[in-house]
Amino acid sequence: MLKKQLYLFFILSFGLVILSTSCKKKNFLSKKNLSFSIDTLVFDTVFTSIGSTTKQFKIYNKENKTVNITDIELMGGDASPFRMNVDGIMSTKIQDIELEGKDSLFVFVEVTLVVNKICELIIEDSIRFRTNGIDQYVKLAVWGQDAYFHYKDLNEGIWPSDKPHVIYGYAAIDSAKTLEIQAGTQIYLHKNALLYVYKSTLNIQGTIGNEVVFQGDRLEQDYQDVSGQYYGIYFEKARPSTINYAIIKNGTSGIHLYSKDPSFTDYTLTVTNTIIKNQARYGIFIYSGAKVKAENCIIAKNGTHALLVLEGGDFNFNHCNLLGYGPSTAAAIGISNFYNDYSSGTTNVGSINEGVFQNCIISGTLPTEMAIDTIQMQGVTINFDFNHCLIQSEEIQTDSFYQNIIWNGNPNFTNTNEFDFLFPNSAIHNEQGINSSVVSDIFGNPRNNPPDIGAIEVN
Repeated sequence: MLKKQLYLFFILSFGLVILSTSCKKKNFLSKKNLSFSIDTLVFDTVFTSIGSTTKQFKIYNKENKTVNITDIELMGGDASPFRMNVDGIMSTKIQDIELEGKDSLFVFVEVTLVVNKICELIIEDSIRFRTNGIDQYVKLAVWGQDAYFHYKDLNEGIWPSDKPHVIYGYAAIDSAKTLEIQAGTQIYLHKNALLYVYKSTLNIQGTIGNEVVFQGDRLEQDYQDVSGQYYGIYFEKARPSTINYAIIKNGTSGIHLYSKDPSFTDYTLTVTNTIIKNQARYGIFIYSGAKVKAENCIIAKNGTHALLVLEGGDFNFNHCNLLGYGPSTAAAIGISNFYNDYSSGTTNVGSINEGVFQNCIISGTLPTEMAIDTIQMQGVTINFDFNHCLIQSEEIQTDSFYQNIIWNGNPNFTNTNEFDFLFPNSAIHNEQGINSSVVSDIFGNPRNNPPDIGAIEVN
């Protein structure tokens, strides 16, 4: 009987030890999460010639304690073109992997595409890692067509136009470099992507019928008129740059200029014969001292402003249509030489040394399509010159810088919903403008003497 009791005692004691050890092990598991060698795994091979490849990244447990990874899941499942292998296990979902403290694991990812069935420019998926109830993701991306792909790269020289260019993340022009984009080049940008011009020069050289086109990389018909698909073209302290015959559509902020290179007195950007439309926010955004000259441009149907000037900057617009007709309740033009920085509690004020609208149409569906708010103080210059323009304004302005203005004239555009801004029966026809160096319109038609107001000459 004693032997039996001792035997039961040892069995129960052994069980308690196991239970105690198991509980103790759980108590010693880390409550922290994982770290990764990358946040996005990009397959940059062009798959019109190669059908598959394999890449890898690492998972790190930077804590001293072991961490339990509850789930590792390929979110696209069996339908995904990607396949993953973690710690020798290949599956779309792997559970309960323990990663010891200060240790790491390799994740191998393979992708196979059926080339003749690919219509997307970029194909994406992600791997979800769940630890301690928290989800973390590593994105997966693969180029799906024969194109030039740019992923956080530096660019200079000439972009060839024989294939599309696709920007994922950003394509940058580094300091003191120059990038030329030739006529007919098609540029597709992924979500939040941008072309970044930093202390450098961008020259876009489109022609009539061979415009350089910027648009999102979603090719489905449903995305043809969806704004906010990418960020836009961003200039920071840029050297003098040019854009001629471009179409920039469906982004967030079509052209964003932040300050200028103080070594140059010329315009930061000269943009001509260009259409900027259907941006989620701004058509052109001039911030903190940048300087822009625009001729024969149509900027319309944007989420907020066709043109926004903030904290000062210079501009000269001639024969341009700066229009609303989008979803915005903000004026087509917003101009301010100051910016309230609420984080620091300061107000930054800049000068507008040149603020010119000549032969321009400023119109839309709102009663007033131009909002100006400036602060005048010592050391700050404000020079406006609005001449021979049609301006939509509930209040007729009487400042001396408004000269020969057609107030609230109806442009009678043919079809603003279809972006048709011809005007065969309009107050701005019949040569209401003033002669300038712009001798042809956005379509290459010769201008009359005197010319029509706006980007289009009706002959």
